[in-house]
Amino acid sequence: MRIDMYLVYLVLRLLALLPLRALHGIGGGLGRLLLWRGGRTVHNTAVNLAIVRPQLDEAAHTALLREVMAESGKSASEIVKVWGAGAERALGLVREVRGEALLGAALAAGRGVIIAAPHLGCWELLNYWLCRKTPMAILYRPPRIAAIEGLLRKVRGALAPEQVRADGAGVRTLYKRLAAGGTVGILPDQKPRAGEGQIAPFFGREALTMVLLPRLAARTGATVLYAFAERLPQGAGYRIQLLPAPQGLADADLGVACAALNQGVQDCVELAFAQYQWQYKRYSANGLISPYDREQG
Repeated sequence: MRIDMYLVYLVLRLLALLPLRALHGIGGGLGRLLLWRGGRTVHNTAVNLAIVRPQLDEAAHTALLREVMAESGKSASEIVKVWGAGAERALGLVREVRGEALLGAALAAGRGVIIAAPHLGCWELLNYWLCRKTPMAILYRPPRIAAIEGLLRKVRGALAPEQVRADGAGVRTLYKRLAAGGTVGILPDQKPRAGEGQIAPFFGREALTMVLLPRLAARTGATVLYAFAERLPQGAGYRIQLLPAPQGLADADLGVACAALNQGVQDCVELAFAQYQWQYKRYSANGLISPYDREQG
């Protein structure tokens, strides 16, 4: 690990001594400060909330935006605890698990397991929890700063997932792992590159949607489970949630499959709405009218 990344690691270890409640308090304050300052992140979040909660009046929309920005700040500050405390200590923050029997049954079936983990709650803690249950590979894009990979290996320790690059060779690796009965993790709401993916509804509006996960499920027969680590109030810890995939996710018709994929994400989001990463420009893509540009214009 580079010396600068090692110094970051030492700072994380020191800050991790703070209680989770204090870190969430700091993060919530930073989120509200970002809301007060405005800018692109706040704008995109507000547009998304108006799309998915059109029934809210102005006061309710403002209150929801404030809550979402506070939770977004917490998602940044809690990384100090999750990375700095080490994987095993961080797992001590898990207070409850719902749906664990689904994972046990899927692993026992031996047909492979695909974990669909949306941008919801604390996904880094979810990685730890899953990797303690079973070896797992995750699809990822390398960070812009290559030295960060060394930091991630250090903080994750023995509970680090195998990282598979998001390219042709990486996708082949996922197929092989699933064919052998293994487990892979994918972000189901990751927006594909321009020219890729399938248009499908997400909270009632058309959005560019990945096709990789449905194709993996269809070709391998693997069980698909949705999962996220829900942030509990007042820094009390986390609740791991596992949900079955909606019917149709492995359908040969990609329109049907991607609609089911998005429905699974919605089912998760509705359980912890404010903890979703609403700042992403999910509704902009080639051929779609961007609501973000129109609102700004």
